[in-house]
Order: sequence, then C-alpha cells, then structure tokens
Amino acid sequence: MSETPQQVPDEYELFIDGEWVAASGAETFGTIDPATEEVIATVAAAGAEDVDAAVSNSKAALDEWQSIPARERGRILLDIADAIREDADRLAWIETVDNGKPLSQAKTDVLRCAEYFAYYAGMADKLEGESIPRSDEYVDYTVHEPLGVTAHIIPWNFPVGILGRGLAPALAAGNTVIAKPAEQTPLSALEIGALAVEAGLPAGVFNVLPGFGPDAGEPLVAHDDVAQVTFTGSVPTGRLVGKAALEGLKPVHLELGGKNPNVVYPDADLDRAVESTVKSIFSRNAGQVCSSGSRLLLHEDVHDEFLDRLHTAVDELSIASGVEDPDIAAITSKEQYESILEYIQIGREEAGEPLIGGEAVDRTGYFIEPTIFDGVGMDMRIAREEIFGPVLSVLTFSDEQEAIELANDVEYGLVSGIFTNDIGRAHRFARDIDAGGVYINEWFSSGIEAPFGGYKNSGLGRAKGLAALEEYTQIKNVCARIE
Repeated sequence: MSETPQQVPDEYELFIDGEWVAASGAETFGTIDPATEEVIATVAAAGAEDVDAAVSNSKAALDEWQSIPARERGRILLDIADAIREDADRLAWIETVDNGKPLSQAKTDVLRCAEYFAYYAGMADKLEGESIPRSDEYVDYTVHEPLGVTAHIIPWNFPVGILGRGLAPALAAGNTVIAKPAEQTPLSALEIGALAVEAGLPAGVFNVLPGFGPDAGEPLVAHDDVAQVTFTGSVPTGRLVGKAALEGLKPVHLELGGKNPNVVYPDADLDRAVESTVKSIFSRNAGQVCSSGSRLLLHEDVHDEFLDRLHTAVDELSIASGVEDPDIAAITSKEQYESILEYIQIGREEAGEPLIGGEAVDRTGYFIEPTIFDGVGMDMRIAREEIFGPVLSVLTFSDEQEAIELANDVEYGLVSGIFTNDIGRAHRFARDIDAGGVYINEWFSSGIEAPFGGYKNSGLGRAKGLAALEEYTQIKNVCARIE
C-alpha cells in the first residue's frame, strides 16, 4: 500500500467513445474529500444532450462488441482485471479521497472490482441454452442473448466495487454499458472507463456520464434506446427508477437497502460475534453499507455480557482520515453526515442517551463517533428506518419465535445474520427469515460467486454469481418442425 499521496487530476470530462469529452452545456461540479471538505477535482456534469450522444454511441458499439467471439470478449475482461490490479494503489487512493473510506478498504474494493472482471471473463463463453424435449417431429431449444445498451446508476458508498459488480456481467453477456456514477463519488468510474479502453475494450462499449440525477440519471433511465437499468440506492429513488423503466417496458435491477438483523444467542462464539458486529456496522465503511448489521438482536441471557464486550471493542477503534487507514473514516458527504446526526437525535428522543458515542468528532471533515442505542423497541424509528451510518440499535429477545418476529418486522429483507453453535437453530433461522441472504457465524461471509439481493423493499433481482448474468440476457426459444 502506498504511503505517499497519489496524483489526482484536477479536472475530469465525460468519457464517451473512448475519449474525454466536455459536457454539452459546459456545466461542472466539484467533488469533495469528506475528510478535509476540500474540492479534489472539477468534474463535467452531463445533461440530456450528452445522454443522447452516449446512448447513440453505445448502441452503435453493440455490433462490434457482439461480433467478437465470446471467448475473446472474456480475454478482454481478463486484461481489464489485470490492468486494475496493476493500478490498484493509485485507484485506491483516488477512491479514498473521493469517498472517504479507509485506504485498505478502498484497496479491497478495487481488487474486488478486478475480481469481478476475472470471474465473469470465465462466464462469457458459457451462456448456454437448453434443449427442450418434444416429439420426434420437432427440435426445440433456447439461446441467451444480450439485451443491448444497459444503464447503471452507481451509488456513492461503494463506487468502484458496485461498478464492477454490474459492469463485468453486463459486458460478459455481450451488452454495452453506460454508467452514471453518484455525483458525490464520480472519479473511480471515470478512471475505470479510461483504463478499460487502454486494456483493449472497444471504444463506446463502456461510457461514463458523471452528473446529477435530474439532468443525467433521469434521461438515461427513460431513454428509448436503453434496454435495461441497474440501480443501487434508496427505496424512494428506486421506486422512481422502477416506474420510469416500467414506462419503457424495460427490465430493471434494483438494490435498495436494508435494516438487517444480527441475532446472537448465548451459545455463540462471543469473540467472533463481537468482531463481526463491529465490522458489520462500524469499521466497514463507517456503517454506510446496505448490508450492514444495523439491528443487534441479543438473547436476554447474553445481553449484558455481550454489550460489555462490544463496548470494549468499540473503544479501541481509531477514527481518522481515510488516507491514514483508520478503523473508521469520514462519512462520504455532508448531506449524509447531517442525516446520521439527525437520526442520532431521534434516537435520543426515543431510547434515551446512547450507550456509547452519539456525537460528531470535533475536527475538520464529516466524522461521527460509533454509536450504540440499547433498549430499542420496534415502535422506534431507529429500529425501522435505514440510518446508513455507524449507529447500532440493540433489541432483546427471549426465544427463537420472538427473534424471528423481531427480525422480520421491517419493510426490508436484504441480509440477516445469526451467531449460534446450534446448527439446527441456525438452519431454522435461515428457513424462517425474510431476507435474500443469511450469514451464519460471520457477517459479510458471502463472496462474488453467491447471488446477492433482497426480499420486500430491498429490491428486485440478483447481483453476483451466475444469477447476475440473467439480469443482462433475454431468452429466445427456437422451435423447428423437422418432419
């Protein structure tokens, strides 16, 4: 890991057809380092005219990309993976100053982006159809075909990781991609766009449009020549994206957040459970994670001991600028910083003073102490609403049935976790929980090979693994009478 500052360009333009292009309206915005509150770079802001240009270019690039044999497309994706790995230190530095997260976590995210390209490179020539048994008079089979131009709205919490998560399978399946990164964190998508072309991706196959939702995101989602939309973000915005996609009768993949239960029983390995709890809500991206363990459900027999251990562990966490690689770094934006502090005040009004934390850190930048509220009930907003920050709500239960009822009693269903040495109890929990993912005895235990997505208001569709390829293909049935 580099210990010296990496060079970040002062200006970024749009990236269309393999070239840096000024925005049609000449609009720009500054992207902010949340640890210093200073502008890192000036970035071009795309508008509707730029969306039209990018979509037209991506549509024109479809024939060239799809004419490349699938195995060769896979080799190009492998070359992109190698290029990302070679440039990982510089990309991680850019991600850290743009997003705020600790440098080692940014490096992990960059390498995970490369891993997505390597994984889906191996899938490019394995999109196989099926032979359907009919009578001897027919041959009946299916083929998987790409959708066309796909639009990817990238969130600000994992800019490079979630970019790779959607971009790699979409390209492997033969689609072209236009990414609209969050205005808070546009730099890594632009960097990956340029790097991918240098690694051999044909110009126009991946275009990047930084800018704002109303000016760039909305016209991109609604564009007639966009065939599919992938969005990660909040439920209200996801509903708007979904409605716009439905208006155009185009498939949409939505990942919309969670209020995830982390259930701990007395027979659990408490050291591991404490370590995972800290990671799930505090030390991983300062709790700005849709799959964070934001609700801690403690069995009444282990409540006091577990909170004592957790308090000790949290006291040892360091808070500093992401480039210093602390345990907890800055909140990504001023808007999110103020939202978290507002929820902490709501928590005080609902549950009383927090067990620990509850304050902004007295320094330049958007830093908040890790905060724990005990004695939380499901009638409280801090138990039901996604805070998206280092704030943990603690609830108590007495038996399995109550744990399941508490765990399921929210509008979300993204992931869940249980810590117990009773294998039967763990699998009963997995059976009864309303969530797309279940972690047993370790939070964040799933890899890129496993499907990821939610139940209820946590979204539609699945990212990662083989399931992600289904988001970016359509099935054609071919039936021939041969007698």
